[in-house]
Amino acid sequence: MPKMKTNRGAAKRFKRTASGGLKRNQSHRRHILTKKSTKRKRQLRSPNMVHDSDVRMINRMLPYI
Repeated sequence: MPKMKTNRGAAKRFKRTASGGLKRNQSHRRHILTKKSTKRKRQLRSPNMVHDSDVRMINRMLPYI
């Protein structure tokens, strides 16, 4: 049986926390930033946890992480 491949796009987007959860960055911070308030842009900086319903799918994409 060959090794399973890690989905490289998912590997760049998600990190595992010390307790085993999945951490992700928030979207809407790449462009068209002038119309967004400073408060909104500041709050988008902080990472979020992946939602429970998506964890199983991401675990399948990241078998070794």
